Formats: sequence, C-alpha cells, structure tokens
Amino acid sequence: MPDRDNAEPPVGGPAVSADRYRRTVTLPHTASLTSRTSRRSGGGATGTDLLAAAVTAVPGGAARPGQQEMTTAIEAAVSAREHLLVQAGTGTGKSLAYLAPALTVDGPVVVSTATLALQSQLVDHDLPRLADAVEPLLGRRPTFAVLKGRHHYLCLARLDNATEEEPGDTLFDQPTPSGTTWLGEAGRLGRQVQRLRDWAEKTDTGDRDELDPGVDDQAWRLVSMPARECVGAARCPFGAECFADASRARAREADIVVTNHSLLAVDMLAGRHIVPPHQLLVVDEAHELADRVSSAAQAELVPELIDRSTRRARPLLRPETAEALTTAGDALAVGLAEAPAGRLTAGLPAPLQEACTLLDAATRAALDAIGEIKADDPDPVRKQQVKAVLDELSGTAQRLLDEADHDVAWVERNDVTGRRALVVAPLSVAGTLATHLYEERTVVATSATLTLGGRFDSVARALGLEVPAEAPVTSGPGWQSLDVGSPFDYARQGILYVAAHLPRPSASGLPDAAGAELLGLVEALGGRTLGLFSSRRAAQQAAELLRARTDLPVLLQGEQALPLLVRRFREEQSSCLFGVMSLWQGVDVPGDACQLVVIDRLPFPRPDEPLAAARAAAVDADGGSGFAAVSVPIAAVRLAQGVGRLIRATGDRGVVAVLDSRLETARGYGPFLRRSLPPFWYTTRPDVARGALERLARA
Repeated sequence: MPDRDNAEPPVGGPAVSADRYRRTVTLPHTASLTSRTSRRSGGGATGTDLLAAAVTAVPGGAARPGQQEMTTAIEAAVSAREHLLVQAGTGTGKSLAYLAPALTVDGPVVVSTATLALQSQLVDHDLPRLADAVEPLLGRRPTFAVLKGRHHYLCLARLDNATEEEPGDTLFDQPTPSGTTWLGEAGRLGRQVQRLRDWAEKTDTGDRDELDPGVDDQAWRLVSMPARECVGAARCPFGAECFADASRARAREADIVVTNHSLLAVDMLAGRHIVPPHQLLVVDEAHELADRVSSAAQAELVPELIDRSTRRARPLLRPETAEALTTAGDALAVGLAEAPAGRLTAGLPAPLQEACTLLDAATRAALDAIGEIKADDPDPVRKQQVKAVLDELSGTAQRLLDEADHDVAWVERNDVTGRRALVVAPLSVAGTLATHLYEERTVVATSATLTLGGRFDSVARALGLEVPAEAPVTSGPGWQSLDVGSPFDYARQGILYVAAHLPRPSASGLPDAAGAELLGLVEALGGRTLGLFSSRRAAQQAAELLRARTDLPVLLQGEQALPLLVRRFREEQSSCLFGVMSLWQGVDVPGDACQLVVIDRLPFPRPDEPLAAARAAAVDADGGSGFAAVSVPIAAVRLAQGVGRLIRATGDRGVVAVLDSRLETARGYGPFLRRSLPPFWYTTRPDVARGALERLARA
C-alpha cells in the first residue's frame, strides 16, 4: 500500500472515519466436541434412515439403489476409518447420498466442491431440504455454513483506507494493451467504492456473493484482504468486527461446512488451520482436486507486482533498499521481454536468473529493514501487507533459482494485455496429497468421472493414494472404491457415434470434412446442438458455417456472457450453442433443448501446456510412455465430462457425435477412452446417426 501522506485520493471521495463501520458482530460460541456429539444423537438414526426421510419428503421422490449403496458405503468407511472413492453417475443423487450419512458423524463434516454451481446447489437447495426432512428424526434442525477464502469477504481495515490507494495500485493490476488508464475508469472505480461503503453499513456477512449488483474485481481488491496480508484479529483495529473471522466461527459451529477445492488446497499447504477440525471430508467433483492443488502451489513473478510492492514498501525502507527492488523489477521486465513463451527445459535463461538473484537479495534486505511488527506499531495492517508480498516474492525467487526437479518453470505471454510472467508450479501434487489430505480424517472422494478405462487406479494415484502394482483396481492400503453406476439407461437413451470415416485431424481449426459432417448432423435434427470444440478458432468456424448454410440461431461463446447464452440455448428450441473447454463441464440442459452433442476432436492436452508436457517428459525419462500415462488420462476425463452433457434426466434422448476418427481407429488408446464413457449404444455409421436424429426431430 502506498504512503498514506503522499497518496492521492481520487477513487473514493474523502476519507471516512473508522468509527463509521464500527459494529458488533456476534460470533457464535465454539462448542466442544462433547456438546456437539450430544446434539447429534437423534434416536440412533442412521444415514440410510436420514436419506429415506429426505427422499420421501420430495413429491414423487423414490429411492435409488445407487444412492442407497453410496450412503451405506460411506457409513462403513467412516466406521472402518478407511478412505473411499465413489463413482456416481449423473442422476444418482450423490449429494444427498453423502449429506445424509454426514449428519451421523461427530463434529463438523466438510464438503468441498470444485464449482460455484454445485456449491450453490448444496447451500440453496439440497441442505435446506435435507434439514427440513430430518429434523423430526434428529430432534433438532441441522445447521450448515459456507466457508470461503478471506478475500471473498469485505475487509473493514482495507475499506477504511480505500480512498488512499494510489490509482496505479489497482488500475494497473490488469494492464490495458497500451499500459495506461483513463480518468473515466477512475471515476467508475470511485463510484463502486462508495457503493461498497454504503453496503458495509448494512451487510451482516460481508460476503461478496451477497452484493447485488456486484462490483468488478478492481474495486473489490480495494476492500478485500488476501490471507497472506492479514495481520490477524488481535492486531487489527477492526478485528472484533472481522467478517472473515465471523464466517470461520460459524463454520466451527455448523454440522456441515461447504467449502471449495481452492480453499481446501490452501488449508492443506498452510498446515490445516483454516478449515475447522473434522473427522469426515467429502470431496465432490474429486477429478478436479489435483489441478486445484497444483494451482494453489503455483507461484509467479510479474514486473508490475514488484513495482507495486516497491511503492508500498518505500516509506518503510532506506532509499538504496527501495532502489534495489526497482532494479530487480526492471531486470525481470527485460528478461521476460527477451524470453519466448513456453516451458524452460534448460533452466532459467541468464537474464531471468540474474533478475531472480537480484530480487532475492533485494527482498531479503527489505524484510530485514522492516523488521517485526510490534504491539505498539502505529499501522500494523499496512506493515503486514508489505511484509507478506515481499516474503512471497522472495520465496518465489528462491524457488526459481533452486531449479528443483519437482518444479516446472515457464514464461507466460499475453500479447493482448501485454502481460508477462515467470511461473513455477509443482511437477506433481500426489505426494502433497498423500501427506496432507488423509491424515486424521476419513476422505470420501466422489465424482461422475473417477474411473478411467473402467479402473480407479489412475485417479487413485493422482489423489496420492497408494496403488500396489499387483493390487485389484478396487482397493489399496487404507482405501476402497465403489462404482454405483447411474439410473440412466444409456444404451436406450443415447447413441455414441464416432465418424470413423473422417481423416485423422491434423491442422488446427475445423477441417472441411468435419464441418460437412457437423452440418449434416445439425440439419438432420434441426438445431438443439451443443458443440464442444478444441479451440476458439474451430468453434468460430463452425458457427460461421452454420450461419451461412442454415437459418438456425447459432450462439457462440464469447459473443455474450456465458450464463445468458446457456439460458437462450435452453429456451430457444432450435438453437445451437458452440464453445470451448468451459462448456465441457458447465452446461446442464436436460430435456429436448439439447439432443445432439458434437465434439470436434479428442481433448488431449496441447503440446504447449507446460505442466502436462513436463509430466509426460518425466514419465518418458523413467522409461514409460508419457503420452499413455499423462495425456490419455487427461483426455479421458475431459471427454467423459463433455459426453456427459447429453443425458441429464431419465427422459432425455439424443446422440453424441465425435468427429475424431481416432476414437475408433487408434488401437492403443481408443478402446481405453471408450471404456471411460457411459455405455451408450455405439456406432460408426453416419446414416444410423442421422436417421436417429431425424426421428428425434419428427418426435
């Protein structure tokens, strides 16, 4: 944060007294495990009893065998203190299957999700319905809470100083192509900060998601506090009113705590002091966990961040110490300008190594000069912010200089924004998960896509579980697995059509033959098509083709906000929605609006994806096949997610068309990928696929 005396206040109006935001935030008393246990005793109701109550409370609700099997398995895992992997296909009702037995476990149970959509589904629908249904059996109403990262909550200390931020401290966080900003942007930011001030006087939670209408990321950064920069409630002048601490207190008291994979990853890496102590952790959308842990363990150096950090630290440093930080930032900018984008396979280039060396020395000297935060420090919040960011820069520089075998480094370039970054991430997080995920708790990991090629071993290894070479694929030391299937009759509800007659895809974009195949399929159905493409270029070419050759409404990702496009796709029966990877998991359109899912090519990781390429190279170096061990499993999970967009309810019918002949012709990995998909009726005949679509159109 810049010097309080020298900063200009153009973005939020005059400074406001801290007393304006003084309030009493009631923090619930932290119950002991004994008192919680006594509250949980509800006449000896089992998870199966609670599930039955929840199911029968829904009009027309009926028990699902897979759901019951999953609940029973979770109870057995908790009793045996074994970990459990559960594949539960779409339509199983897996949320209630794990929430019901969670209410029989002593202490809070933590549920972690990968997407905001599932988190909202749990908090807004599943948990309230479950609480209503089981209250008579338990003799009390179960409680639940949402736990998010500290930066999701309004920070009153930051808000009090928001007017004193230097314009460049936030306006340049996301550089424009020209590297400049304009006065109108500062005025817009100031109006948003004022809205946040008004909201601060009314909100009970300070949760950003409850601010409607919302504000953009630049404004929110002015009034939120990253965890690493927080000085702690004891030293903060607003500690008694802290919204983030209040949310953690509520979580400690709740029966079920809903969080996200990113915060769970940070909790593991930080010594598990953020999420409340618990005996059972349910990881839903578990196929995403390893990637989220990798992201949490990733670090980067950006010249703009060093520049901002230097401005914040300058009032606390001697001129020569601050100048050393500036020199290091300039050296990094020069090194990044010279380095091509991509993975650094031969170590750091000399200019980047020199920049990291300068930065390491400069940040260490600055941290020594700032010293410790004392009880009588006049501005502990500002000082902690400076120390935190300098410490992070120092650690990242040292990590890059170490060039450890377990890390991967690469250069990122964005020619649109002008952003350059030097990034480092772990080669694998399986060891981290093995060490930190399973200790002193039972972990239930579940997803609709946990088996690859019909086996659990690939996912188990990725999650840090031990898989002996000769062990059956259903278990390992301390863990079991279960596939409860799906209530859908995939062989009767859908067709998997592979266009085996098409040439093997080579160049990027949409080949002419694949475009003609796509056009014929869409015309046979008359729209109602979700197109999942490997690149934005291919999606755009497909949209242009259909717009030129048909009168169908074609919605293209990027032309409007994604939620609006999905809503239009759902409502306009003849429309088509085309897009890239975010659509492969984020679209849920049951019914007749989506009866054809087209996938242009197998979703193998791109050669320029640094982590996937490095992991494959490491397997190759050990004598294995990096393609088989890394690229094929990634493609299998992505493909299963994309194919899963078709059948979302028991009445759905349709066709999945894969325009990549390799799914049929590649003898090595083709059968493996097909075994990773739901058991659709399979064909390679285009006339069969078009005939089925024409019958759907007539129906």
